[in-house]
Amino acid sequence: MAKQEDVLKKIISHAKEYGFVFQSSEIYDGLSAVYDYGPNGVELKKNIRDYWWKSMVQFHENIVGLDAAIFMHPTTWKASGHVDAFSDPLIDNKDSKKRYRADVLVEDFMAKIEAKIEKEVTKAKKRFGDAFDEQQFRETNPRVLANMKKIEDIKNRLYPAMDSEDMEGIRQLIIDLEIADPISGTKNWTEVRQFNLMFSTSMGSTADSATEIYLRPETAQGIFANYLNVQKTTRMKIPFGIAQTGKAFRNEIVARQFIFRMREFEQMEMQFFVRPGTEMKWYEYWKDARMKWHLSTGIPADKYRFHDHDKLAHYANAAADIEFEFPMGFKELEGIHSRTDFDLKAHEEYSNKKLRYHDPEINESYVPYVVETSIGLDRMFLAIMSHAYTEEKLEDGSERIVMKLPPFLAPNKVAVFPLTKKDGLPEKAREIMDGLKQDYMCFYEEKDAIGKRYRRQDAIGTPYCITVDHQTLEDNTVTIRERDTMKQERIAIDKISGIVGDRLKVR
Repeated sequence: MAKQEDVLKKIISHAKEYGFVFQSSEIYDGLSAVYDYGPNGVELKKNIRDYWWKSMVQFHENIVGLDAAIFMHPTTWKASGHVDAFSDPLIDNKDSKKRYRADVLVEDFMAKIEAKIEKEVTKAKKRFGDAFDEQQFRETNPRVLANMKKIEDIKNRLYPAMDSEDMEGIRQLIIDLEIADPISGTKNWTEVRQFNLMFSTSMGSTADSATEIYLRPETAQGIFANYLNVQKTTRMKIPFGIAQTGKAFRNEIVARQFIFRMREFEQMEMQFFVRPGTEMKWYEYWKDARMKWHLSTGIPADKYRFHDHDKLAHYANAAADIEFEFPMGFKELEGIHSRTDFDLKAHEEYSNKKLRYHDPEINESYVPYVVETSIGLDRMFLAIMSHAYTEEKLEDGSERIVMKLPPFLAPNKVAVFPLTKKDGLPEKAREIMDGLKQDYMCFYEEKDAIGKRYRRQDAIGTPYCITVDHQTLEDNTVTIRERDTMKQERIAIDKISGIVGDRLKVR
């Protein structure tokens, strides 16, 4: 774990040094769990967002886009259940003065038991080799079975207590499991109490007439509130989807681990409206489709896994997470949920407006069921960054840090360097740059030795560097250098765009 935390610290430091992510309001000592995206970060974030949008909307004829307002009528959040139920159980350690989500403390404890099980399985695999039957081992090994029972017993206490809001029951479970504060190492816990996660503010010209409203804690409700508007204006037939990206706000009890958990974050969500009874077919379809999207970035499959929910939200009849192996372990990256007709029916009830769909194929009207895909853009950013960050020792004994970003997501696609600042080389380099920047984000630099410039672009993740030298003025050729291999070759200027464009294709 210490090694993993070191990797995260390196990524955080690298993100600041190279203009990816800054602490918000840093000149005032910062604001906890709020971050700003720098020049390279904003480009990487935009490229991830654009790739998601293209995959969801451009490639699907039956999915359209929406950009709903952050502010919504306060009854929206009453109907959705957020006013009454959007809270987490909070507990403090009296010695460290640190605050925790009580349920997460218990889930982290279960994760340690799961890690013990996986360790047993890994050891057995090495011992038995090709003859190893993993399923049989899991079903018969005494230590594995004992640990599985421990996990099941904990779940049978935790989730009913969460459902019934039995705060004392959750606290007693923490005590019985002898869970210690990771900071102080003590078990001196406070009572558990509920903590509402919504930020509220006032809208109105005077204090007397002001209405309490909320910063949206999720983007989905804007889609549900506009479902009928979108369906009628686009004449969409079920099944169809509505996609949206945008900011959401949650007053998290524990916001930590860099941009993994923030109080202001960005979501990329798609709500897919289907005929009741077909939702499980579409749920499985979107689980498969979303995993394929993640793998299309070039990150290997062993970095991802599905986690099916044992405890379902009040609106769902099936739910799974796509988890990614971040530097701090496997954590949720995207959720796929079968939300049933809960949201639309709730909005029907509170608004007194019909939100039904007349299905011409079966000549019936009904409230559609919904399958949701929801991914955190900031978490995807961190996943891409953490996998790309690479420390390499080179053949000459030197070292370099290279961001092996998927080329199509890289902030800059090409960097153009004149070898020197004289003899007409900058002018020729600018001419090449002006031609390339019509199609690609490019970077131009004259300062420092060419090796130092290469290293800076490696650290940013730029796939190609173009060097203009005196031979360029003679024969219109340049040196092109590829980021990952550092291979250099001489090519004609008119070949640059084709080579770069081919590298940027999604494989």
